[in-house]
Amino acid sequence: MPRLLAYLLPVFALMLGLLLSLAAPGGAQAQILPAQATAEEGDAAAAAAEPGPLSTLLEVLRDETGRNALIAELERVTTGAGPVDQLEAVAEEVQQVEPRLSIGARIAQTTQSIAEGLAAQADQVVRSFSGNGNLLGGLASLDLPVLWETFQSLILVIVITVAVWLGLRAMVTPVYRRLGERAEQANFLRMIFLFIGSTALDAAVVVAAWALGYAISLLALGEYAEVGFRQALYLNAFLLVELVKVAIRAIVSPATGGLRLVNLSNSAAQRLNRHVNVVVSVLGYGQLLVVPLVNRNISFTAGLGVSALLSVFVLVYLVALVVRHRANVANWIARRLMAERVEEESDAPEETPEETPETAPAAAVAATGGPADARPARKQLGGMLGTLTRTWHWFALTYLGFMFVVVISRSGEVVADYLIGSGKVLAAALIGSLVIGAIGRGLRHGVVLPDEMRRKLPLLEPRLNAIVPKLLITLRLLVSLAVILFTLDVIGLFDLGGWFASPAGLEVSGRVVSVVLILLVAAAIWLAVNSWIDYRLNAEVGRVPTARETTLLTLLRNAFAIALLIFTLMFALAEIGLDIGPLLASAGVLGLAIGFGAQKLVQDIITGVFIQFENAMNVGDVVTVGGTTGVVEKLTVRSVSLRDVQGTFHIIPFSSVDMVSNFMRDFSYFVCDMGIAYREDVEEAKQAMFDAFEELKTDPEQKMNIIGDLEWFGLNSFGDSAVVVRARIKTVPGTQWGLGRAYNGILKRIFDARGIEIPFPHQTIFFGEAKDGRTQALRLRQVEDGASGPDTGADTGADTGPKTGGDAS
Repeated sequence: MPRLLAYLLPVFALMLGLLLSLAAPGGAQAQILPAQATAEEGDAAAAAAEPGPLSTLLEVLRDETGRNALIAELERVTTGAGPVDQLEAVAEEVQQVEPRLSIGARIAQTTQSIAEGLAAQADQVVRSFSGNGNLLGGLASLDLPVLWETFQSLILVIVITVAVWLGLRAMVTPVYRRLGERAEQANFLRMIFLFIGSTALDAAVVVAAWALGYAISLLALGEYAEVGFRQALYLNAFLLVELVKVAIRAIVSPATGGLRLVNLSNSAAQRLNRHVNVVVSVLGYGQLLVVPLVNRNISFTAGLGVSALLSVFVLVYLVALVVRHRANVANWIARRLMAERVEEESDAPEETPEETPETAPAAAVAATGGPADARPARKQLGGMLGTLTRTWHWFALTYLGFMFVVVISRSGEVVADYLIGSGKVLAAALIGSLVIGAIGRGLRHGVVLPDEMRRKLPLLEPRLNAIVPKLLITLRLLVSLAVILFTLDVIGLFDLGGWFASPAGLEVSGRVVSVVLILLVAAAIWLAVNSWIDYRLNAEVGRVPTARETTLLTLLRNAFAIALLIFTLMFALAEIGLDIGPLLASAGVLGLAIGFGAQKLVQDIITGVFIQFENAMNVGDVVTVGGTTGVVEKLTVRSVSLRDVQGTFHIIPFSSVDMVSNFMRDFSYFVCDMGIAYREDVEEAKQAMFDAFEELKTDPEQKMNIIGDLEWFGLNSFGDSAVVVRARIKTVPGTQWGLGRAYNGILKRIFDARGIEIPFPHQTIFFGEAKDGRTQALRLRQVEDGASGPDTGADTGADTGPKTGGDAS
């Protein structure tokens, strides 16, 4: 899901809280606002809510079942069937009998209660308006000369504190910019330290100006070592308001983009900081300085009027800002959402040339009058997100209108409670958005390990990038859920603290935390074991693993993954509250049934285990299994995977393996069966084979593979066309085939040089003899040289000589 929560969460969480507080007649106001009804109104409401005995008796008499029960009980008491003192108990039972109502009646009662609640809420608002009709009328009693005289004693302190603050700000602004430049190139941890340092420096400037103002008030104004009430009010207001501005500057960072927590341009950040400073200054200094001075020096009524006037000014100012910048804000939200959507849909987006009217699609040009990219971002985003983005200002204006009603109809304490509740929701949404944005950046960048660790553990980084994004997505959902629950808690629809303190809350939260910890520990163990196996198998670090180590470690990885998955699932289910005893018993029965039904599978596994115990083959060995010869590429407890010389991949289950022929144990032999003509001297051929072996030992590519002398076996067999002599060479295992090919090449060259015939298969024509010794004559015709024709035939009976391969008969 795109970063909808990261950009729309502050607005919609606030809107949700305040709109729901309007819809809840009692619950929400009980949490945010103090009760407005008087004690007499509360007693009247309680008396009206509690049904009287007459109304209860009337309901019972209307219901046939209750009426019959009442009559039977009264008859039993009057006839002496029971004591008279049971009348009270009978009355209580009668009161507990609820008449059975139809579904329509119940729906009518529900709608009636909702309508009555809304009417009561509206009536309360109207009465608040009528009761506070003179709220702004208190401004008529405002005496401006008295107010000006009050502020004259503060001019010196105000000028000094503001001048010192402005001077120190001008001095440290270049420092902010340097810190921002460093933060742009810094890693995440160093950026956090730079952010904390810049914020602390900004707060130190405010504290220094405040301290200097206090010092001047103590030493130069009024009595020595005493601070006047007006100076104390201003200095406290200055400290609180400017610290709030420090927090705002820490978020938007108008001076530098490197330390900015929100994705804004420099001009947008400066404008946002300026507008927020205006609101904070008017509300802060007005409520903390102006209103208390008016209350003390003029009247409390005038103070209420000033407080309401300041609030209305801020609301009008905010309405003007929302209306003026509604398109800019909508475009900013749409760009963020579309950028996030592109990053999620494309792992490696390709850069495309900018679309022009000539290259834009005809439909887009016809619909918009230009390229599709020329439309504002808020119009390019479709669906529900686009609708919410384009109408965000209506939610903001609704909230501001609601706050106007509160300011006009409620007291200052109620307005303060509403503002505090709104601030809590806004702060939670802002913090949640920042956390979600940081998580989104972590998802895009991934985990990057140092080069040395990547060299030792080359597969650790891909594994972390496969697990960490899932954890971050889960964390992002949890942050969003936490913000929503906190909002519901603030508006009074859900008691978050009470739920956590309840037995059910403790049980659910404890089990969720336990399951999360089990999953995290299992993931950490899996990463650690796999990293250790990768380290052992990495030939670049430490010693080169043997083939048996490679095979056993590979099998260990698979077996450990299966065992860890089973144990993790068992522990997680046990923490959730499921009884795993029946599950284990069922798994045992299922395993027994599978064992009977899949005997071949059991045979595969048992045979494979014993093959591994006997070290019959390892990964990389050349073996013959089930009539197939190839290189072992993969070994499991059930099968072996071979790649033959043609590149065909074979998977052979161990149940079909009767014999394993391994060509890679300890040493190998190249056996040379050499055929020579019957007329050749065997001793001459033997010497030629030894000479070829001596030449082979001088080959730089093959001499390291020879671990023994040439073994001469002698004349091995008589063939149809050749006499076969045998010799063999002891080699390093696995090199016998390459070394044999090199030896054959040398031997062919030496035999050709010495005239030793290597016969090819041929036949000798024999004409049979009669008993008297006569043979049939072979008719031959002499042909002139160069003549040819259909009757021309080869002289198959002629002797071609000893060096051309012929054989006299």
